[in-house]
Amino acid sequence: MKIRRKYLFYTLAFTSAIIAALVSAIDATIISLYIPDVLAFGLSCFIIGIIISFVIILVLSIPIKKDRSLGSIIIDPSFNRVRLVRKEEIKYHLVAGLGNACLTLGYFSLLFLMDGNPSVVLPFSQIVILYLVAIESVVEKNIPTLSEIQSSLIVTFGAILGSISLTGTITPIAMAIVFLVISPAWVLFSIYQRKLKMLKINKKPNDALNIRFWNVVFACVFTGIIVGVYDLLSGNSHFIAGINASIEHFEWVALTMAVTFFSYVFYIRALGIGKASVTQAVRASMVLFAIPFSIILSYFNIIPPFSTDPIMILIKIIGTTLVILGIVSFALTLVKAYIFIKVKPGYPIYETMDKLWEINGVTRVAAVAGPYDFIVKIRTRTLVKGYERIIRKIEHIDAIKEYKWQSVLKEWEDI
Repeated sequence: MKIRRKYLFYTLAFTSAIIAALVSAIDATIISLYIPDVLAFGLSCFIIGIIISFVIILVLSIPIKKDRSLGSIIIDPSFNRVRLVRKEEIKYHLVAGLGNACLTLGYFSLLFLMDGNPSVVLPFSQIVILYLVAIESVVEKNIPTLSEIQSSLIVTFGAILGSISLTGTITPIAMAIVFLVISPAWVLFSIYQRKLKMLKINKKPNDALNIRFWNVVFACVFTGIIVGVYDLLSGNSHFIAGINASIEHFEWVALTMAVTFFSYVFYIRALGIGKASVTQAVRASMVLFAIPFSIILSYFNIIPPFSTDPIMILIKIIGTTLVILGIVSFALTLVKAYIFIKVKPGYPIYETMDKLWEINGVTRVAAVAGPYDFIVKIRTRTLVKGYERIIRKIEHIDAIKEYKWQSVLKEWEDI
């Protein structure tokens, strides 16, 4: 099956958002009815998550065609079979695992404080988009444009309005968890998951299935350390409670971790195509998808009933509309192009490649045979300013003899 790369990105991000909204409803049910101890719940999720993720990835490793497994056919073409983590991946897995551990514990705490209402928790946690836009300007060489910043602000404030509308208030503790725990942890998680997806393993793109499995393993280790240290300092027994919860409520925790596995696999695949901030902005559509799940939970009295205040409902509509507008804005402003470059004789290839790679907006540099020496892939949010900025940098490289800019009208990818 072939699909345009842009459509693939949005398909993956939206699918991840829908599944994430379902996961939040399952988590809310578990916290409300079975495991109110958020630290125990977080630890049990990763303990059982290792088992469930391994079973899933083992099934997806079943060979179907020559050199193709079930997982490579239906989920990720880069996947072959379950494998051990590679040396070059460990440093990224360590950071991403720590981020996931803190993110999960913060998310469960927020879910508990917000009476288990997904339509409040999920919008409120989308403030991370602002963090990602800011951090990407430092961590990555692709500086965000004005349109990216504007779209991120629209999505973020729309999400905040969506969270305020159901209760009318936001507690200081919840604010602290979002700004000091969830958002920084999500930045670590998403950026380093993206770095893992961009790695080459056996000369092939890294696959999302193995990335997710090993992230659960590393996150389990960090969660165990965090909960264990907290128990030692406070004299509590959340660690033991987490092990007991894994046994007593195995079915429910296994369900949420199985569904979560696929949500993050699609998210990781999307990260391999788009920037972390853009991917998260599109995934913020979970704000919309969480509403029907919250209505169902409220109907069965798992969470408190919805507010019928007309002002609160209006704010909810405004927030939802802003989220949609922000996502559409992201979709309409992305510009991609290829630059075909000829180099003067006598200049070192690797030195020229490094100079091209240092240009903001360059996402790939390939040395090729034929009439051109390099093909450079460009991604920018503003065609005119982006073109002028990139071309100006290219013209300052002495080794370049001539170049041609070709904007991408459509791009397809085999999935």
